Amino acid sequence: MLIDPRHPFYRPKWRRIVIVLLPLIWAGVEFANGAVFWGIIFGAIGAYAAWVLILIWPKDLDGPPRS
Repeated sequence: MLIDPRHPFYRPKWRRIVIVLLPLIWAGVEFANGAVFWGIIFGAIGAYAAWVLILIWPKDLDGPPRS
């Protein structure tokens, strides 16, 4: 697993969204500059991050950390 969703770093939703958006935005920059290879690479990274951090995010991890 490349991204461990149980790590406390990923608990805030805003942080997960930023981690997903940054590579997707950069993929758009690469495609706009004609670098298709790098656009595909960063698009795949963003898609994987979206899959792990948003789409299949365990609902029991939402909210504040438990002590």
